[in-house]
Amino acid sequence: MKTLTLFIALLLPFAASAIETKVMVRAKARDAKFIGSSLGGAYIIIRNKANQRILAEGKTTGTPGNTQLIMKNPVARGTAICDDQTAGFLATIDIDEPTFVNIEVIAPFNQKQAQTIVSTELWLLPGKNVLGDGIILEIPGFIVDILRPRTHQFISLKTVKDKPFQFQANIVMMCGCVIDKGGLWNSDEMEVKGVLKKDGKVIREVKFSLVSANLFEGDCPITQTGNYELVLHAWHEKTGNAGVDKMNFVLYE
Repeated sequence: MKTLTLFIALLLPFAASAIETKVMVRAKARDAKFIGSSLGGAYIIIRNKANQRILAEGKTTGTPGNTQLIMKNPVARGTAICDDQTAGFLATIDIDEPTFVNIEVIAPFNQKQAQTIVSTELWLLPGKNVLGDGIILEIPGFIVDILRPRTHQFISLKTVKDKPFQFQANIVMMCGCVIDKGGLWNSDEMEVKGVLKKDGKVIREVKFSLVSANLFEGDCPITQTGNYELVLHAWHEKTGNAGVDKMNFVLYE
């Protein structure tokens, strides 16, 4: 028994122990900036690929980042595009051996109609921190919110039949960055168009135009009662960014 105890005691110094390992994860909108506190953040989940155990999870916090660094300066190899305020999630993971992980980003977390899940996989080594810009996952698309009409709004036909029916939507980049005429994210380069359905059948297209920063409007005549649905999309050909929202409303006598 004493021999066994001595043998175990001799082995203990060589037994593996968990080492704290830090990983910075960020969510960056395609052709734009980072998803952070102002938009409710992106939700990050880091799992051990072998057993799917969650090693860390949480939201990105911080600012969308420095516009000059991210969008304007030429980026050479090794050049950082993030500063100390740029949104991210710093995970602290205890591992005792090289661990293959899956990193999943759900973003933007508070915008369900625009929410995208993006993931990557990589090896983490004990004590080898991944910091600085860290792991950056790209989030494609636009956040599209139809503002008018409201969801399942009942509207009297007599209030609209003698004038164009007004539609309104708010559209921003996936990081919340501003879309404006002639701006860095230029509305002139975007197609914003709605397809109007009545009782399940397409009846017309509605073209939307920018009226102020992020705010788009369109109109068309509506002369009949029924159940209507507007399917609105935003599209940017240069980047492939697209976003969609849908809205149902009712016209009655």
